[in-house]
Formats: sequence, C-alpha cells, structure tokens
Amino acid sequence: MQKFLSVLFISVFCNLYYAQNAKKILPCYDLSQVVKVKPTPIYKPHLDASKSFGIQLLKDSKTVQKYINNGKFRKIKKSGKGYRVQKLNYSRAYMVSKAKATLEKMAARFSKETKGHTFTVSSMTRTLEDQCRLRRVNSNASLGISSHNYGNSFDISYIRFNDVLKYNPKMEAALEKVLQYYANAGRIYYIKERQQSCYHITVRNY
Repeated sequence: MQKFLSVLFISVFCNLYYAQNAKKILPCYDLSQVVKVKPTPIYKPHLDASKSFGIQLLKDSKTVQKYINNGKFRKIKKSGKGYRVQKLNYSRAYMVSKAKATLEKMAARFSKETKGHTFTVSSMTRTLEDQCRLRRVNSNASLGISSHNYGNSFDISYIRFNDVLKYNPKMEAALEKVLQYYANAGRIYYIKERQQSCYHITVRNY
C-alpha cells in the first residue's frame, strides 16, 4: 500500500509539474534569441523581400491558419506542369499568391525548355516551430529567422528531376537558366545551397 501511494504521489507530482511548466517547455524556440541572429549579407535581401508582403512572422500553426482563412495563403498542388512537390515533413504547401504564381510560371517555363521534364520542390512555408523541429535532424537549418517564415520562399532540388534522385547536369543547367531569367527580371532572389542540394528561392514583391 505504501509503495502504491508513493507511485501515485510521484505520478501526480509529475503531472502537476509538466502542466505548470508546459508554457516554459513549448514552443521549442526562444524568440528573443531567434531575432538576435543577424542574416548574412547574401541572405539579407531574401528577408527584406519576405517582410514586404505584410505577413507576420509565422510562429506556429495558428498563425499559418489565420492567413489561410483570410485568403492570403494559397494552397500549392502536389504537382503541376513542370513541377512536383515532395513529401513535406518540415514545411507546409501554402504560400502568398505571388509566390504560388511565380512557382507555377517558372515550372511551366522549365517544362517548355526541357520538353516536358519536371523539377522537385523540396520545401515551402515554415513556422518557427517547424524550423526548430528541422534543426533537430539538420544542424544546417537556420538558427535565426528564415525567409521561409513569411510564406514567399521555396526550395527546388538540383539533384531530383522527374521524381528521380540522381545528379543530372543537363537538367540542373536548364533549371538555373530559368532561375537566372527570373532573377534578372527582378522577380526573385535565389541562392544555391551546397549542403541541402537545393536552390533557395525568394519571390520579390515586384
């Protein structure tokens, strides 16, 4: 009986402790620290462009849902002319209207240039909580605020075309040609990320 009461006491104590400290444990990021991380010079234009769409920093699912409900975030289909979206474990298939339209136009141009081939979108909109989860499995994920946190950035793999994970220099060159065209037109910024094998693209509010 004494052993049972001891176990019961420990169980009740633990439940009370975790209930009282839940807000301290979650979310898994510390916003006061996140905002202190300064972007690199090459990345700063991406953040500046992201903030120009009037979207608040996406902290959690509730923030994303708010923009879905008011029509500012549009759903991205799993596939379309010239593109496929891989399974998204750490991001969400929603973006601002201009980002959605730009992705679709880029994909259609890529399809035309390559006579029907497709590229793969590997990441889209992330909350700070998504980013925190991603860092647990990928130490290269941003420690600070990412342009993904505003709903107008996406990543395109340069080692996966036509749903095949394989280095394809011809397809990569065709993809970069499309990216360069849109960058020169003032519609996007892009960075080639070596560690993630993807192009990070941020749509500008042109």
